[in-house]
Amino acid sequence: MIINTARFLISNSDPSKCPTDRKHEYAFIGRSNVGKSSLINMLTNRNDLAKTSSTPGKTMLINHFIVNDEWYIVDLPGYGYARRSKEDRVKLEKMIKNYIATREEMTNLFLLIDSRHKPQKIDLDFMNWLGENGIPFSIVFTKLDKLTSTAAKKQIASYCETLLEQWDELPPIFKTSSEDRRGRDAILDYIEEMNRLPL
Repeated sequence: MIINTARFLISNSDPSKCPTDRKHEYAFIGRSNVGKSSLINMLTNRNDLAKTSSTPGKTMLINHFIVNDEWYIVDLPGYGYARRSKEDRVKLEKMIKNYIATREEMTNLFLLIDSRHKPQKIDLDFMNWLGENGIPFSIVFTKLDKLTSTAAKKQIASYCETLLEQWDELPPIFKTSSEDRRGRDAILDYIEEMNRLPL
């Protein structure tokens, strides 16, 4: 897939105020500082489409970006940021889960996992919630440039083994690096394939 245009459209905290033009949406989510904004910018060939920050927890709203005037990338707030107040965390979780569970246009949720880390309970619990609610999702391992090829292969294999202790089969898995653009074509090809499906 060739990305010709990608632009910010709207931010809000209420899924009912999301765009109403019935286009496929691909949402991106993960723990704070997992490299979500960098991945979105890499996919769209834009350095500043999604705002990157060295401070975790910056994204607080549902952000829609229209790509090629045909489909949406949705940047969701990161979860699990400990420095937020409990009230803020509860509010964000409610907003995120409301969008994910009710948004018919959301064709796939890309769940980002830092490839350097072992499985974290917060991620596994979130995946289980997605499975229990029948939410279509894929796993995107990020920051693979930070590991050697051997270490990355071993880490991802171990992660998948942990998942298979609870899951009969794994969702689609993508291996990425925003630094060397690894995985870009695989994700965009997958989106192109999904775009052919009726909403």
